[in-house]
Amino acid sequence: MPINLKEGERLDDLHRNGFQIIQNKEKFCFGMDAVLLSGFAKVREGETVLDLGTGTGIIPILLAGKTPGKHFTGLEIQPESADMAKRSVFLNHLEDRISIVEGDLREATQFFDAASFDVITSNPPYMTGKHGLVNPDMPKAIARHEICCTLEDLVSQTEKLLRPGGKFFLVHRPFRLVEILTALSAHHLEPKRMRLVYPFVDKEPNMVLIEAMRGGKPRITVEKPLIVYKEPGVYHDEIYEIYGY
Repeated sequence: MPINLKEGERLDDLHRNGFQIIQNKEKFCFGMDAVLLSGFAKVREGETVLDLGTGTGIIPILLAGKTPGKHFTGLEIQPESADMAKRSVFLNHLEDRISIVEGDLREATQFFDAASFDVITSNPPYMTGKHGLVNPDMPKAIARHEICCTLEDLVSQTEKLLRPGGKFFLVHRPFRLVEILTALSAHHLEPKRMRLVYPFVDKEPNMVLIEAMRGGKPRITVEKPLIVYKEPGVYHDEIYEIYGY
């Protein structure tokens, strides 16, 4: 059945299992951070996954294509993004494996039972009101700045919804690393694995990937750096593998 695109929308190929996603560049399109998180997250057979702040559903869709997880749920506050996510799920015939829920991350425990997920993922807004200019276009501003949720909101809800021993996978910015690790530990989400992402080998990292375990013992493994580009416009082989090219 052909998909009906609304004004301003486009259909993008995800290079994974033939999956496609509906996006609107005037609102917000997923970036490399979401794709790298989908490659960093580990989901085992039979596990249930929640993606907090799912946007247009990119992370659940990619994880459904990459992992043997049983079911994936995306929670999204913006109605237009949630609608695109729902239509992308049907477009890819994933309605038996993915559910999209429209709602506020800060009230996530009103939508889901406590300790009901094996894995939680999130590519949250990185910036507080003190960090840079807020985009005048509200959908983009909500995606980039902590307008509708803070790091504390995200971590506190994750603690409540993740089962004991469950895993939380997060992509964020290195300049907030101390704040992130402190917040995780304060909510019994012990950081277990971390990987810094560098645009080029001689540049500072611009992303950090973190795995935390609810109730885990203190010990973190810092993995080798992930370098994105060999040279301008040319990815390292690992990036091509993560994207599925």
